[in-house]
Amino acid sequence: MKFLIRLLITAAVAYGLSMILSPHVIIDSYITALIFSLVLAFLNAILKPILILLTLPITILTLGIFLLVLNVLMIMLADKMVEGIHIEGFLWAFIFGLLLSLLSSMLTNLEKKI
Repeated sequence: MKFLIRLLITAAVAYGLSMILSPHVIIDSYITALIFSLVLAFLNAILKPILILLTLPITILTLGIFLLVLNVLMIMLADKMVEGIHIEGFLWAFIFGLLLSLLSSMLTNLEKKI
């Protein structure tokens, strides 16, 4: 049940951010945002741990900042896998990912308190 609530929160935040970052981040509908959130959760659960292990030396060298790059790569990969979403380049994927992480975390923590 917690996974479903987090998925719905992430989809809502992603769809809202696409309206705010409109010309650079486009998500066609809430259903597309929901599919994007599901694909992103799958990629973060399966692929991201493998990439973290493979890039451990550079992550240590950059004091963990390289993890932000991995986060952007996961978002860009999910963008390529889902029809109806377009993110215009690395910078906008970085901004979108940063805002998505912050807002989703805030709303998830708020939901836990209620």
